[in-house]
Amino acid sequence: MLSAALSLALFSWLRSMHPTAAGRVYAAYGGVYIGVAALNFGSSMALGQPVTDFIGVAVSLVGMGIIMFGPRSAA
Repeated sequence: MLSAALSLALFSWLRSMHPTAAGRVYAAYGGVYIGVAALNFGSSMALGQPVTDFIGVAVSLVGMGIIMFGPRSAA
């Protein structure tokens, strides 16, 4: 548990080093994390993975793409 807390603290600190892109980086991290978590959970299920899991992952990756590749303001 301590290693997880330290990893999260390190991630948060590193993310703060790039304040202009921090939200985009966090969106990318979140989208990938959801996908990997769903695959990991699905591989441990004996009955297979419900289609709603794949739909949820697709929605999160589309949202991540909108944030990452959307237009940026000049400010």
